[in-house]
Amino acid sequence: MYPFIHIGRFSIGTFGILLWLAAVSGCYVLYRNFRRWKIDADAISIVAVSTVAGILGAKLWHVLETPHLLMRHPADLLFDRAGFAWYGGLIVGILTLLWQARVYKLGSLQMLDLAAPAASVGYGVGRLGCLVSGDGDYGKPTNLPWGMSFPNGLVPTLQKVHPTPIYELLGALFIAWVLWRRGGPEKPRPLGQITGEYLILSGVARFLVEFIRINPRILWGMTNAQLASLGAIAFGVALVVYSRVHAAAAKASEAKAAHTV
Repeated sequence: MYPFIHIGRFSIGTFGILLWLAAVSGCYVLYRNFRRWKIDADAISIVAVSTVAGILGAKLWHVLETPHLLMRHPADLLFDRAGFAWYGGLIVGILTLLWQARVYKLGSLQMLDLAAPAASVGYGVGRLGCLVSGDGDYGKPTNLPWGMSFPNGLVPTLQKVHPTPIYELLGALFIAWVLWRRGGPEKPRPLGQITGEYLILSGVARFLVEFIRINPRILWGMTNAQLASLGAIAFGVALVVYSRVHAAAAKASEAKAAHTV
């Protein structure tokens, strides 16, 4: 693994490079989604602002997971190049998208639906940064032939472990493919349904991969990420139900108005 690329006296973190590639990948998917929906919005600006906000949210979530360490070594924890939590980035990223929806005069749920496939692709590609840097996001020891060791990682291990970032990349790309096919203009879904499905699918994927990761169990044998995943799944189910009920009510109201006329 190569946590840093050294060029003379300068060092470039490979995690940062892959994070940039994740933003570019997500931007391209969002741009294509805007095009097929014939929406005039700047995908580059939207992704740039959401990415920066998401990074800050991911770092904040990570440091708040270990408040005792934050109190002892605040500077070390806040400015460490490693240590980012996906759900912190997801929450702040969603809030940023909602704000940008108002800027571009789009509906809040419409913006989230359009961004869902891009978010999944960006997350998957970003996980490669965890793999290349060896930042401790790998899994438990394994004897499977594709097990990997990270002797030079930021969190080194000589044991063969599950390369969970690769699992998450494959899962995220599959989720993005599903959302892209279901979120096209040929058969429009109720507003909010694609976002709800994204939260459900990504929540299930993260919940399952945590069983083979090395994160500590904090409640009922589950990790912090699994508890957050259950919350994402529950919110996603509620959003899907709401979107369908709201769409059905709107359709019934239109039919009633047409019958009255």
